[in-house]
Amino acid sequence: MNKKIWLSSPNMGGKEDIYVKEAFDTNWIAPLGPHVNNLEQDICNYTGSEHCAALSSGTSAIHLALILLGIKEGDEVLCSSFTFSATANPIVYQKATPIFIDSECETWNMSPLLLEEAIKDRINLGKKPKAILLVHLYGIAAKMDEIMEISSKYDIPLIEDAAEALGSTYKGKALGTFGVMGVFSFNGNKIITTSGGGALISDNEERIQKARFLATQARDNAPHYQHSQIGYNYRMSNICAGIGRGQMEILNDRVSQKRSIRSFYESIFQDIDGIKVLKEDSNVSFSNAWLSCMTIDKEIIGFDREALRLAFEEDNIEARPLWKPMHLQPIFEKYPSYIDGTSEKLFEIGLCLPSDTNIDDDDLIRIEKVIKNKLV
Repeated sequence: MNKKIWLSSPNMGGKEDIYVKEAFDTNWIAPLGPHVNNLEQDICNYTGSEHCAALSSGTSAIHLALILLGIKEGDEVLCSSFTFSATANPIVYQKATPIFIDSECETWNMSPLLLEEAIKDRINLGKKPKAILLVHLYGIAAKMDEIMEISSKYDIPLIEDAAEALGSTYKGKALGTFGVMGVFSFNGNKIITTSGGGALISDNEERIQKARFLATQARDNAPHYQHSQIGYNYRMSNICAGIGRGQMEILNDRVSQKRSIRSFYESIFQDIDGIKVLKEDSNVSFSNAWLSCMTIDKEIIGFDREALRLAFEEDNIEARPLWKPMHLQPIFEKYPSYIDGTSEKLFEIGLCLPSDTNIDDDDLIRIEKVIKNKLV
C-alpha cells in the first residue's frame, strides 16, 4: 500500500525538542511555567494583540470567552452554522441557546445579511442576543467590515473563532483581533500545534487576567485552597507551550507552504469548468490557506465530491467533506436558525483537499494523478 498522505498533520520545525528538553532540565513539567509566559508573548507579538492566555484547547478558550461576557442560562448567542461542533458546544455548556446563522457564498463565512435579519427578529421576539460567535472558516476572513458594523450598530459583542486562521489577516490586521476576544486552536491538525492547546487573546487586560484565574480552578489568593467561584482546569502545560514556542518560530514558513499547496490545486483546476478552489479576495484579506478546499458541480464535471474523495481514499490519501452545518446536526437541529441553503449546498458539493505541510514532490505527483484520472 502507498504511504499515507494526510489532510493536515503536525510538522515540527526543529526547535521544539530544545524547548521541551529545557522544561525537563529545569523540572518545569507541571502546568504553567516560563514557556507558557513566553508563548503568550510570542502570540501577542505576532498578532498585535495586547494580552493572551495560553489554554488547553480552542474549545476552552471559547468557553471562557462566553463566561467573561456573562453568558448564562437562557441567553442567546448568534453562531456560525458552517463550522465544527467545538464552536457551538460551549454555548450549550453555559445552558445558553445557539442561534445559527448561514454562510455567504464568497468567503463561506457568516452572512452579514442573515446576521442582521436574525438580530432584528430576535429583538422583535423580545430576546436580544448577548454575543456573536463568528468563525473564520479554513483560514479565510469573514466580511469583517460588515460584521463589525452590525456588532457596533446593535451593541452585541463579537467573539472571533479564529481556530483555523492564525496567520490570516483582514486589511492588514490579524484575524482574532477585531472582536472583544479572539480564539486560536493548536490542535494537531492546525497550521501550528502544541499537541493539544489553544489561546484566548484580547486588548482588555482584565478579561485575560480573569481568564487565567478561571482556567486555574479559580483559586483565590490565600495560603490555603479557597474558591469563591467555579473554576476550570483549562491552562496549558509548560511542556505543550515549549512545543508551541518552537512552532511559532516557523509559522510564517507553514503559511507559505500552505499557500503553495493551494496554488498547486489552482494550477490543476484553472481551466476546468465546474470546479472552484476556495480563495480569499486578495484586495482585502490574506489567508493562511490552512486547508485547500474545492467545490464540484456534478452536472458539469460528471462526478461528485464523494467520488473524488473515494478515489483519494483508494490511493491512501486523506480528503474530507466540508463541515456539516450545525443546524443539520442531530444535537443542534432543535435550535433556531437563519438559513438560505448556502452551507447545505457547500456541504453537499465541497471537499477539503490534502493540505499537509509534510507533503513532498512525490506526494504531489500522486495527488495530481488521482485527480487527473477522475477528470479523464
